[in-house]
This record gives sequence, C-alpha cells and structure tokens, in this order.
Amino acid sequence: MPKKIRVGLIFGGRSGEHEVSLASAVSVLNALDKSRYEVTLIAIDKDGRWLLPDVKHLLAQAENPMLVKLSKTSGAYGLVPYPNARQIMPVDSAPPVVNAVDVMLPILHGTYGEDGTIQGLLELAQIPYVASGVLGSAIGMDKDVSSRLLNQAGIATVPTVCLRKGDWLKNPRSMEESVLKTFQFPFFVKPANAGSSVGVHKIKTVDGLRAGLEDAFSFDLKVLVQKGVNARELEVAVLGNDDPKASIVGEIVPTHEFYSYEAKYIDENGAELKIPAENLKSDMAERCRQWACEAFKVLELRGMARVDFFLDRDTDELFLNEVNTIPGFTKISMYPKLWEATGIGYSQLLDRLIELAIEHHSAKAKLRTEYEVKK
Repeated sequence: MPKKIRVGLIFGGRSGEHEVSLASAVSVLNALDKSRYEVTLIAIDKDGRWLLPDVKHLLAQAENPMLVKLSKTSGAYGLVPYPNARQIMPVDSAPPVVNAVDVMLPILHGTYGEDGTIQGLLELAQIPYVASGVLGSAIGMDKDVSSRLLNQAGIATVPTVCLRKGDWLKNPRSMEESVLKTFQFPFFVKPANAGSSVGVHKIKTVDGLRAGLEDAFSFDLKVLVQKGVNARELEVAVLGNDDPKASIVGEIVPTHEFYSYEAKYIDENGAELKIPAENLKSDMAERCRQWACEAFKVLELRGMARVDFFLDRDTDELFLNEVNTIPGFTKISMYPKLWEATGIGYSQLLDRLIELAIEHHSAKAKLRTEYEVKK
C-alpha cells in the first residue's frame, strides 16, 4: 500500500475571517480522502497561538462550524522553520516532535493567512504548500496594487480611489469632501486588504460615508472607495500553475442589498448561486474565462484562485472586481461548486491542489542557490 501523504491543514488565524476559515476547514477535512492522506489539524487562534485541536472538537459543530471556539488549554505549538524539518513542535518544552508533514494546506482567509505571511514561513521551512506564493498572495490580497497591475495589463477594473489612514486621521473632513466630489451616490467603501466583504459598506448618504470609513479603517490602513456599478456579479474558478484553466462562469444573485458578509455566511438564503450564469452571452462568458487566466498570470498566482467580475447592466462593460487566492471552501462556496459543475468533484479538486503544490515545490527545489565565480 502506498505511503499516505501527510497533510497539515491550517485554519483559523488572526483576521476578521477567522470563523469563515473554520467553516472551510470542516468541509475540507471531511472531503480529504483518508485512504490517501494522514491529516494533522493545525489551528491558529485569534491571538496567533498555534494549536493542535482534536478532530472531534472541530467536528462537534459540523452543522455550524463558525460556532467552534478554539481551546487555549492544550498548549502552544509552532512550525520549525529550518529546511526540510517539516515538524510541528511544542514551544513550551523540548522535543519530542509532535507531527511531521509533507505538504501544507492553508485554509486561512484574510490577513496573516492569505497575504503572503504564512507563505513566507512555509518557504523558510521548505514545505510544499497549496496556492499562491509570497508575492502572488500579497498582490492578490492588496486590491489597490492588484487593480493597478491589472489595469496596466489591459484588464479593466472598477474606477477606484485609494485612501490611507494616516491622511484620513490628519484631515477627515477634507478627505470626505474629496470623495464626494469624485463619486456619486451610491458608492462603496472597503478595506484594501480584506475579504468575505468584511468592512464593506454601500454609501448612500453623507452621514454614511464617515461611519463607513471609520469601520473600514478599523480593519486596514488602506481603504478603497469604489464607484457603484449596477452590476451582475460573475465568478470564475481558476486551477493550475503555469498553465491555468478556468471553470465555467457562475453568478451570485444576492437577496441582500449587496453580497455582504451576512449574505455569504450568516443568512442561508442570502444569495442564490447560479451555475452556469444564466442568459450570459457566449462571448462575454469567454472573455471572463480569458481574463481570469490572464489575471492569474499577471498577478503571479498559482494553484487556485476565484476571480470575481462585475458586468454593468447599463453599459455591458466588464470589470474585474478582485481575486481571491484562498477562496472559501465551505459546502456552499462558489470555488468548489464551479469546479464540480465543470467536471472536477470536491475531493478530486483537493487531490489536484495538493499535486500542484508538490509539483511547484519540486521544480523550485531544483533551482541553483549557489553561484561559483569562474576563475
């Protein structure tokens, strides 16, 4: 019998999307083929402590994993960041080694998980890991930087202004007046480095702008103000490394005013997922798929990404809204559902993501790290 691949499933994290990560982790754990993989659960609590929770603890709230509370009584652990150790060890005592892993599967959404930080640690430890590397993760997370790169590559994004917290604290009234001169109601305010619609507000009034900015700046030092678009919300899943493939196009139809955090994760009827998107012209669907793969390359992504688009109902203009390098993996999430509709089931999708991680790590390990000066 082939040796099982030892997978470290990392979830939780220090971000506003902590609970979403727990929900994704439960779905992933249930879908991983236990005949192929030996899974070690690695939880990161909201204080940044690494824990090794019991499987039963995580699954105790399987129907609503967002209610899971990570215990702080089981000791703290850390990754040994030296080459090829691949070990999770206690930080408050000497060895023995607790667990060793062959590949990491980070299901960490938002800051410290999707922004290149955990990826940098895994690079130092020389452990293969699923999804984008340090650069791609950081770019994908920063919607300001990613939109500038996409626009330069000829991929249209929604008209946006980036605000910085330091400038806002110095003169909030001046900044608000500038925003009001630039955008007509309604428009959107959101953190530049967040996901799951955390801190996103639809601004309809002058009074709403101050409250929206205050909340968005509580999550990030950069905030984006984005033109309101009467849009259809289209999504494409991308899979691959150097030769990415795109899924069919799906559509999110929110029952809320927009696709908010509550609509995504709290209200079971918060949105209708249409796969494939209905009444979408074939040339527009093909453009979405083409732009998704182009954006994947432009932003230096690998493994997986969900690419979100706005299709303006009034002008038929297509805008790339954002990319998600570690998209949601809950049972109702679009990324696995899009691939399932395209012909790749949930468990098969996880198999392929792990294969892509190992393939990339093997290719990178063959690169030269020493330079000999010719005499």
